[in-house]
Amino acid sequence: MVGVAAYKAGSYLARTVPDGVATSVARAGGFTAGLMAGDAGTVVGRNLERVYGRLLSDTEKKRKIAETFEWYGRYYVESFRLPNVSVDELDRGFSYDGVASIEANCGPGKSGAILALPHLGTWEWAAFWLARVIKVKVTAIVEPLQPPELFEWFVGLRESLGMEIHPLGPDAGKQIIDALGRGHLVCLLCDRDLQGNGVPVEFFGEKTTLPGGPATIALRTGVPLMPAAVPWRNHARHGWCRPPLKIERTKGVRLRDDIQRVTQMIADEFEIMIRETPEQWHLLNPNWPSDYEALGREIPEHLRDL
Repeated sequence: MVGVAAYKAGSYLARTVPDGVATSVARAGGFTAGLMAGDAGTVVGRNLERVYGRLLSDTEKKRKIAETFEWYGRYYVESFRLPNVSVDELDRGFSYDGVASIEANCGPGKSGAILALPHLGTWEWAAFWLARVIKVKVTAIVEPLQPPELFEWFVGLRESLGMEIHPLGPDAGKQIIDALGRGHLVCLLCDRDLQGNGVPVEFFGEKTTLPGGPATIALRTGVPLMPAAVPWRNHARHGWCRPPLKIERTKGVRLRDDIQRVTQMIADEFEIMIRETPEQWHLLNPNWPSDYEALGREIPEHLRDL
């Protein structure tokens, strides 16, 4: 396990060496990591074949796995550099679609909105841009990391970028409702069911579960729910916010069925965004029952009998 000292050292180097050098080092390190990735490399290869809808040759698969880890390395360099990036540089390095929907719903006296995101590209850059350029308050619910001091260091990094951060856990729903009440944009990474209590969906042609939280809160509060991603496009970071989903309650239908319906809509939207830049999707953990089988691991209870 990489310790907090290594992340601090990486952060220092990313902020002190020239951008081109840092990017080259990230790419080289990512390429090397891809060649030695073990189970994570197997998962990435399986994800790529799902996205492309075909088996990849050994040569093509190795190349694309390496590219994925290169992008993953670049994600960290981008994140580490952000505290030293000026507002002008931040704005110059960012393009976007769909931000009008965010501005219309976020701010003092407004309802707030939810962004549902996959692990694609570099979402911290977009959060920093929203906070610094268009002055939208951003709250994010994030996966707790081990050891705790590593999690606290990442929280400090993200809070220095103007975000409000809360760990995924029993109090997350309360924190989300509170943030929406203050007109915040709430960012939820939700292409993996970390807690094992999600809802069944079909995602890239296979059954799995995804978190039902975004759909549940949107259905109960009526706030806009928008799928989004932040891939690199044409040598710039591109904030891609899709139109708000239609989330009205269905007459005569149980809430749990509406939650499943809306979560499936999120999965469908994620497929659209991930297919544009598959190598930028850095989901490194098993996410489908067949992943666990391929790795020789026991299938978690929540993924059995799908």
